[in-house]
Amino acid sequence: MPVYQYRALKESGVPAEGVVDADSPREARTKLRAQRLHVTDLTPLIDVGGGGGPAAGTAAAAVARPLLRGRNLGEIAMATRQLATLLNAGIPLAQALSALIEQSDSRALEASLRDVRERVQQGTNFADALAKNPRYFDDLYVNMVRAGEASGNLDGVLMRIADYIQAQNRLRAKIMAALTYPIIRCVIGIGVIIFLLGFVVPQITRVLLEQKKALPLPTELLIMTCDFLKMYWWALVAAVLGAYLLFKLIIATEAGRLGWDTFRLQVPIVGPLFKKQAVSRFASTFATLLESGLPALEALNIVKTVMENVLLENTLENVRTRIIEGADISSPLKKSKVFPPAVCYMIAVGEESGKLEELLRKVSESYDEEIEITSQKVTALLEPVMIIGMAGVVGFIVLSILLPILEMSKIG
Repeated sequence: MPVYQYRALKESGVPAEGVVDADSPREARTKLRAQRLHVTDLTPLIDVGGGGGPAAGTAAAAVARPLLRGRNLGEIAMATRQLATLLNAGIPLAQALSALIEQSDSRALEASLRDVRERVQQGTNFADALAKNPRYFDDLYVNMVRAGEASGNLDGVLMRIADYIQAQNRLRAKIMAALTYPIIRCVIGIGVIIFLLGFVVPQITRVLLEQKKALPLPTELLIMTCDFLKMYWWALVAAVLGAYLLFKLIIATEAGRLGWDTFRLQVPIVGPLFKKQAVSRFASTFATLLESGLPALEALNIVKTVMENVLLENTLENVRTRIIEGADISSPLKKSKVFPPAVCYMIAVGEESGKLEELLRKVSESYDEEIEITSQKVTALLEPVMIIGMAGVVGFIVLSILLPILEMSKIG
């Protein structure tokens, strides 16, 4: 159903704004008039159900992709936890959704929740209603809700989903924190070097050239570098942009994406961090799905969609195929040599003991701790490497400037 953003005036003349769901602009204005609001502006926001008219479809196309890229996981986790609490208190689902809509700070999420509520009130089950809003509720979320509805434990499953989303959000934040600081230092360092070569060094070398004396080799190299940057900076920028576009084209192919994802797990220093993050995500997601009552085959099919790595997706698809053929989970995982042997051993023990979910949870917790330690090691290793690199470049610049000055002072 289309959702409209409105601006209106109350009877007292106080401005008001918000969103309203309706089949047409006329119906939206009628609803707002019933609330004693005088509409001054009405704009189609998004057709969350995909069934509106052309205008609504255009609005949806305009905003759907940014919403998908920028969805706030913390916001979804909070809404999910609140919904679980309301359901646990005995409040009917439609009323609980209404409470979430009223307190939502995000108009995009509010629009999706309105669509979900509308579908639930029309008789659609909750999971199918969520599936119509994939920008906020992915396959994992929908299938866990479907399992919760089937088992009669929807509030418990929703609470588990909220815990899972928050855990994944924290894990992602740890990785970003470990990499952001070195990247910022690297960008600042490159900026300082560009400033020196573009503005400071040319002023000094101009004075040296005016002396019309032979210059040391390091100084000659520095002057050539400055001249090259001054004349061909546009070529460097074009080369960087071209390399970036080429990289995007390569990873857009199946083979290119597989090669890049394989390289990411093997690159020195940060590779182990990415691999541990992937193992933790696999164990945590798999455990959460199994605890929610999903069969192992269906759970693995969902897990592979959240791995964000083609190599791991292919590995898990092979595991699913082998399970269908009669194998257990741990054997094909071990043969793939992608997952650590200790993880495969713990999964084998979990299968034999009937405590697979419990051991997967322990694997996830263990790797979360390792990620914390590894992220600190990555920062500790990258920092001196960048300092040494920066010191080398700045040292060369200083040496290139001082050598001719020292020679002139000796001659003098």
